[in-house]
Amino acid sequence: MTYLNHPGVKPNPNNLPKHIAIIMDGNGRWAVARGMSRTTGHRRGVEVVHNIISSCQKKGIQVLTLFAFGVENWKRPSKEVRNLFRIFFLVLRKDISRLHENNIKLRIIGDRTVFNRALNAAIDDAESLTSKNTGLVLNVAVNYSGRWDLLNAIQKFLNNSPDAPISLTEDKLAQELSLYGLPEPDLFIRTGGVQRISNFILWELAYTELYFSPLLWPDFNQDEFERALSDYTMRERRFGLTGEQLG
Repeated sequence: MTYLNHPGVKPNPNNLPKHIAIIMDGNGRWAVARGMSRTTGHRRGVEVVHNIISSCQKKGIQVLTLFAFGVENWKRPSKEVRNLFRIFFLVLRKDISRLHENNIKLRIIGDRTVFNRALNAAIDDAESLTSKNTGLVLNVAVNYSGRWDLLNAIQKFLNNSPDAPISLTEDKLAQELSLYGLPEPDLFIRTGGVQRISNFILWELAYTELYFSPLLWPDFNQDEFERALSDYTMRERRFGLTGEQLG
């Protein structure tokens, strides 16, 4: 399912995104359709994550941001939520060495105040271990929402300026957001056939190119990833300019 801005434009294989953001949708549906538990689908989804990380590294993508668990996902059955966080904890403990060996810098974004001590310790250890790595930056959004990020940024700005006149600018707000210091996403991918951004990095997606795949996340393979990238290379990104101004 592609959405070309200019179908007549030839793809430019050198015009790859610096930053890709992905909503990994469809793990549960994939498993249920096969008579498996939803947790099995989430485990299969982790395998796909490994493959996409590897592909991004090979292509020189600088930043990959994955939406793993949104604030709204707490509404899911409690057993599924517990299993999701169990998988997340195990991945942090078991897979972090692989990320570190591949020079990947891991960052967890989202509200950590609700996590237990063991999970927060695992997050701290993983981030600390990879903090000086200079390769792919991997952001994983857990207990995250774009609205939370914006409200949190505004609150931090107010806390840092208690005696100053309130003069909030775009630049000042951006400095308090979870992804500050990184290039904004060039390409957003959502799997599962759903066409919405579901409260994900709302500020940063302002000028991002969107690609919606009909494949459920466990079926999202290298071919579909290449289609998304090829689609992106045919986009004309204007940022408010005209085509003539771009030359």
